[in-house]
Amino acid sequence: MKPLAVLISLAVLVACQSGAPAPPPCDAGAECVAVTVPRGATLRSATDSLAAHGLVRSRFWFTVYARIRGLGSSLKSGSYAFHHDAAWSEIVAALSLGRGTLVRFTVPEGLMRDEIGQLAASELGVPQDSFRTATEDPVLLRDLGLIPLAESAEGYLYPTTYTVHPHPTARELARLMAAEFEGRWLSAWQRRLDTLRMTRHEVVTLASIIQAEVRYGPDREYVSAVYHNRLRQGMPLQADPTIVYALGRRPRRVYEKNLTIASPYNTYLHPGLPPGPICQPDSASIVAALYPANTPFLYFVAQPDGKHIFSATYSEHLAAIRRVREMETGRAPVRVPS
Repeated sequence: MKPLAVLISLAVLVACQSGAPAPPPCDAGAECVAVTVPRGATLRSATDSLAAHGLVRSRFWFTVYARIRGLGSSLKSGSYAFHHDAAWSEIVAALSLGRGTLVRFTVPEGLMRDEIGQLAASELGVPQDSFRTATEDPVLLRDLGLIPLAESAEGYLYPTTYTVHPHPTARELARLMAAEFEGRWLSAWQRRLDTLRMTRHEVVTLASIIQAEVRYGPDREYVSAVYHNRLRQGMPLQADPTIVYALGRRPRRVYEKNLTIASPYNTYLHPGLPPGPICQPDSASIVAALYPANTPFLYFVAQPDGKHIFSATYSEHLAAIRRVREMETGRAPVRVPS
């Protein structure tokens, strides 16, 4: 291309991009593309990342345009979200000013709703009471199919790492997490419900108990088998995590006196599943709830390393408890179904 033609092309490019109307801010949702610019990144590496995400088709022309706009020396590191068809002017402005940067918000599996609220308050500045209210929004519960089954989205706030704007509203955060849950729920899981003769709410409730109970991943399907077997035989689940949920806090251990707490979540007093989930299960725990191991186990006891000993008879279970007590060198073992 001749020099004059190049200059004309650049002039047209800058004019067109400069006159493009600014689009509305892009939230970190499915309709947006998230791009991370590491600290110390060069314009070239940032352009490569933009091109890899489909935001820039011509690395050469975007680099020329960005340098004309002064981006080379003003590139700001951070995470950004752009519309799929974002104009170059929007991208360059964001990278120059650090506008539209995003933050990562990690929700570990097994947290209770109020614990997520505490985390959101400390890391994102979302008022805890607002988050609680947002998870009780009737519209959200209707969309999740929870009316009239549940009063909150407990169990449906999927635990993972989110990329969000620094100060989302409580409603935005709750809906984002619920949408993530829905996106993770597979059609095969829905079909499996008919085989189990269980509702999704029941499976998510069971998955949440498995999530809270298991520290050693391979034990999930066997813990699930114990609970499925107990449900079939009309035995109480006697799951300590449900007592913890009924208490509304995490004690260092569950004591005998806690087992009489008046709560529908007390699975020592009430047979069957509790009214709803007790924490946020991940996909592995949901799969375990849907596909329990084919075993006759009715009991389990946790060893000091977090692995479980499973038993089919009560006499075997008592022997397992004695073994655990020996391992614990005098410390009381974790309470187990009896």
